[in-house]
Parts: sequence; structure tokens; C-alpha cells
Amino acid sequence: MSEACNIPGLNVPRSRFPVPEYELKESEGSAHVVLAGGCFWCVEAVFLAIDGVTRVESGYAGGAADTANYEAVCTGSTGHAEVIDVHYDPAKVGFGELLRVFFSVAHDPTQLNRQGNDVGTQYRSAVFYETEEQKALTEAYIQKLNESGVYSAPVVTSVEPLEAFYPAEAHHQNFAARNPWQPYIMAVAVPKMEKLAAAWPDRLKPEFSQDDPDLA
Repeated sequence: MSEACNIPGLNVPRSRFPVPEYELKESEGSAHVVLAGGCFWCVEAVFLAIDGVTRVESGYAGGAADTANYEAVCTGSTGHAEVIDVHYDPAKVGFGELLRVFFSVAHDPTQLNRQGNDVGTQYRSAVFYETEEQKALTEAYIQKLNESGVYSAPVVTSVEPLEAFYPAEAHHQNFAARNPWQPYIMAVAVPKMEKLAAAWPDRLKPEFSQDDPDLA
């Protein structure tokens, strides 16, 4: 993984990112969505801080079971993307709101098959849907983003059916919180967390609601 990542949205106010026109009607209890936005260490850190998110697991999606491991996925030849499986309570946070965080803070959705210096299809921007409702809302929101002009380039996020989610190796889970001084985390995850705290203070878990957010 590289040591730098350019995130054009970091300096764009939250108010410029459109609100989804509607929210999914989801049953009470728990729901989840699988997202790909580059290095899963950093995207995981963002979503773990969101109030209503109950669990985030890093993993792989888009390829076969026999190549769902870090060494193989890093070759960029398996079809997998590095993803996070975000479990959340729909009574506290909705699918549409999670999409808004994903597109405004978690990554740069205008970079094709890369995030910063992390290059390859394994770092692609993608939303893996399980229902037609998730697919429709995601596609509608991408269209709305493009029409808003919030980014100077088109959003290239792919909307793909979730065939399977494969959990990543144990040492990749909760990586940023366990390794806050790791150079990549400091260069890539910390700016995202700072943007999240500044733009979404009302949506953070209490332990992340501080002027100087800590990943630990």
C-alpha cells in the first residue's frame, strides 16, 4: 500500500453533497452494506466512527473463494476489491446517509481502479448491492452527485451485485485503531477521520466526538 492519497472531497463542505431523495425502508434490527473505496484499513476507520454502525469487517468481494486472500488480491488479477461489510441499525442511520458519508469522506469516487497511489482493480470504488432497492438508490445517488457538480470529474463508482463476502485475515481487522502511528494510517486514514469529525459531528459515536479525533 502507498503512503499518500489525494481526497478532493476533503475540502468540500458537507452541505454541497446532495441528500438522497429518499431513504430505504428497512426492517428493524440490523442491516448491512458492502462498500469498496480503496484500502480497507482506512474506509473501515471512517465507518466504525458513525453512530448507528454496529460492526465493520474488512474483506474481499467480486472474485472467487480460492483467491480471497490478501496476497492474491494484491496482484489485481482476482476480480476482488478490498471491501468493508458495514452492519448498522436502520433506526439510527440509514442506507442513504451511509452512502453520503461514503462519497463525501471515505474515498475519491472519481478515480478509476485506484485511490491515490494505490493502483489496481482491487482498489476500485464500488457499492456491492444485495437488493434491487439498494441498487436503485445507489444509482440514483450517483446520478445526483454527477448533476450536482460537487466533483470536477464524473463519479466512476461501479454498482455490482454481491455474490459473496469473504472476511480478510485477522490482522487486517480494526487495523487503524490498533496501529494509529503506522505511516500509511497517519497519511491516509487520519485526514479522512479529521474530515469526518469536522463535517459530521452530529453523526459520530460519543467516543469520536472530539475536536482532535483519535483513531484509538
